[in-house]
Formats: sequence, C-alpha cells, structure tokens
Amino acid sequence: MALISTRISSTPKLIASPSSFAASLERLAWLTGSLLTLAVLWQIIALYAQSRYLPTPLAVFDVLWREGANGNLWKDTSATLARVAVAFVVSMFIGTVIGLVLGRHKTADKFFDAWLILFLNLPALVTITLCYIWFGLTDAAAITAVALNKIPNVAVNMREGARSLSKDLDEMARIYKFGWWKTLRHVTLPQLAPFFAAAARSGLALVWKIVLVVEAFGRSSGVGYRLSIAFQEFDVGTILAYALAFILVVQIIEFTVLQPLQLRVNAWRR
Repeated sequence: MALISTRISSTPKLIASPSSFAASLERLAWLTGSLLTLAVLWQIIALYAQSRYLPTPLAVFDVLWREGANGNLWKDTSATLARVAVAFVVSMFIGTVIGLVLGRHKTADKFFDAWLILFLNLPALVTITLCYIWFGLTDAAAITAVALNKIPNVAVNMREGARSLSKDLDEMARIYKFGWWKTLRHVTLPQLAPFFAAAARSGLALVWKIVLVVEAFGRSSGVGYRLSIAFQEFDVGTILAYALAFILVVQIIEFTVLQPLQLRVNAWRR
C-alpha cells in the first residue's frame, strides 16, 4: 500500500512536468518574438532618421563587441556588479531587521513610521550627494548611498510580512513546544519568505539603477562611469551598448535566481 500511495502521489508531478515545459517554451517564444519585433522597429526608425544620435542595432552591437574585445566592458560591468551585490546584501539585511521589529512591536512602529515615510520620499540624488560630501568620493560612500535608498523599501515589505504572521500558527507552535528555532524555521520563515522574495526582486531593479547614478556622479569605474563619459561625448552607441549589456546581466539574474526563488517560496501556498 505504501508503494502504491508513493506512486500515486508522484503521478501529478510527472503529469505536470510536460505542461510546465511547454509553458516555458511558449513564454520563451513570445519573449523572442517580442524582442525581434522591437529590434526590427528600431532598425527601421534608425535607417529612416539617419542620425548619429540614433544608431542602428547593428552599430550598437558593433560597439558592444569592440568594448568586450578591449576588456572595458568586462572590467566596468564587474565593478558595477560588485557594488550592486554589496549594497543589495546590506540593504536587504538591515531593511529586514527593521521591518520585522516594526511589524512585531506596535510602539516602535508608531514612533518610527514617520522616519520610514521620510526616508521613503527622500530623493536618491540628495542621498548620493550628501554621502559623497560627508564620506568622500569612495566606494564606501557610494554603497552607503545606495543602501540608504533601498533600506526603507525592504523595511516596508518586511513590516507587512511581520504584521500578517498567523497568530494561530504561533499558538500551535507554543502548544506543541516547538522551541524558538523550530518555530522560526517551520512557522515564521515560510510565512515571511514571499515578502522577502518580493523585496529582493524589486530591490535588485532599484539598486542597480541607483548604482549607475552613483557611479556617474563620483566613481572612476563601472557602467555608470562609462555612461557619463559617453554622455559628455554625445556617444549614443556606447550608451546603448553598455545599457543593453548590463540589462542582459540583470535579466539573467532575475530569470535564473530571483524568479525560481519566488516560485519556490510561494509553493507552500498551493
């Protein structure tokens, strides 16, 4: 009987697998078709405009190939990714701690809610400028500026997660004497995981954009720095080449890491 039940329970997975694979192929086909259509439209408009400020896709890919061959693309992209990674980890950790504290303690939430609103509405440009003035034109100042802009967003997400924790599940854990570690692992974290994944996905999109601004303002390396130099020279081809390269890197991280993570942490809801 155990063998039969095991086979029965595994059957839906076997049946669902081809469907999931077909859905992935369909999504890939739509994505490819959409991007190819965009590239064709871009090519047509660029050929019609005949302007150095609107290069064709082939011209942009030529710049991309040249920058990759001379090593500048890899050097600046890796520098930006390093700053993104550090700022992302710091902001996620601090923002998660703040959000959980505010979500679980009403007094702290009432007192610090105004602070949270203030930092949520503080322009990134102001934060970047102040950090460079206070701490100098250093990587530490750049990462601090990026983290300060992201921490409030993470805190808001995690505060909502902490507020939505089930009191019934907490009571069950106390009745069955789970202990703090088992309660954290099997009760609290599964409920918080979707909020954490959502904060991570939105956080990555926000962090890398701010990092580019930070680099354009006061760093001598990175994609943002290259974009600022290209802007001064009105080199639209280089601007588009570096932008496309970094968007591609971020999208790879999104599709291979963050989206599968969100699907996994939401699986318990089904």
